[in-house]
Parts: sequence; C-alpha cells; structure tokens
Amino acid sequence: MRPGTLPTPPHAIVIGGSAGALEALGALLPALPSGFPAPVFIVLHLPRDIPSMLAQIFAAKCALPVTEAEDKEPIRPGTIYFAPPDYHLLIEQGPYLALSVDDPVNLSRPSIDVLFESAADVYGRSLLGIILSGASADGAAGLAAVRSAGGFTIVQDPQSAPMPLMTTSALERCQADCVLPLDQIAALLRRIDR
Repeated sequence: MRPGTLPTPPHAIVIGGSAGALEALGALLPALPSGFPAPVFIVLHLPRDIPSMLAQIFAAKCALPVTEAEDKEPIRPGTIYFAPPDYHLLIEQGPYLALSVDDPVNLSRPSIDVLFESAADVYGRSLLGIILSGASADGAAGLAAVRSAGGFTIVQDPQSAPMPLMTTSALERCQADCVLPLDQIAALLRRIDR
C-alpha cells in the first residue's frame, strides 16, 4: 500500500487530540469538501466547566455542517460532531450518538479511547481513526481497537506535533497504517470519495 492511500473509502472517521490538536483541526476540517460522505466524530480534551465553542468556530471554516453531539441523535452523513465538555461520546448501533457521564478514562471525559472503541464496534473495517497532537496517552488503546477491528489508522507525525506524547503513545501501542504530517493527512481526506 502506498503511504497516504486508503484501501476503501471509510464510512466514518474518528479523530482524537489534546494540546496542539486545535491547530491541527484547523488544517484538516476545512479540507473536507462539500458532499463529503462520511460522518466525522471528534474528541478534544476540554475544560469540563466551560461551554465549548468548537462547533461555532469550525462551522464558519468548514464546507460541512458542524455541531456538538447530542444524546440519542441519529448520525447524519457528511456531518462533523464534537464531543461536548465533560461527556463521553459513544457510537451505538443504528447508528446513533450517545453521551455518557461514566468515570473519566485516562483522566479524561470525554475520552478518545471511549469514542474510538465504540466506533470500532459499530463500523469495524469501514472506520478511519486519526490521532493528533496531545499531552496524554488517551487514544492509544482506542487506535489499537480501530486497527484490531480492521479499520484504517493514521497518526500525526510526532515531529510535527506541538505535544507529541499522544502520538508517540499511539505508535507504541499499535502499528499505524500511516504516520503523516498534517498537510498529507489533509490531502488524503480530500481524496475520500465514496
């Protein structure tokens, strides 16, 4: 397989990050063209007691609709969903979104691992998982779950990550299909067309 190519177009994308990932999303999400077929689910580690403005910030920059996830909401194609502060975001059969106030995982709620593992259960080999810059090991187990389910995995090149702990932890836990700088991840996403 050539670096930066997907074997099949994904039916869903999960993205996780922490410190430094906001800037990364600023490069990736605007690259998704209008009519992009797959839903995109995102967990960023956020302060628990402050309302998130991520959906509003990115709605102005993206061709796709951007929203904060709501409990029991049916999943719409070509929509970007952000996990709300202090709630785990899960994918359930249907597919539906689910929010949970279960205990933090890796000291985080929302947890990247929780999103990735639940999405892997639903989408299996049709899932694309992406780990971005961050300052914790959250996401490593989740990316391994995506890969174990047959999904495609991408990790931001740690040399291009402002906080490389999250990316290096993911690479230590599983062998990603691609390790790419942001511009190459964005180029790959532009080429997805079901």
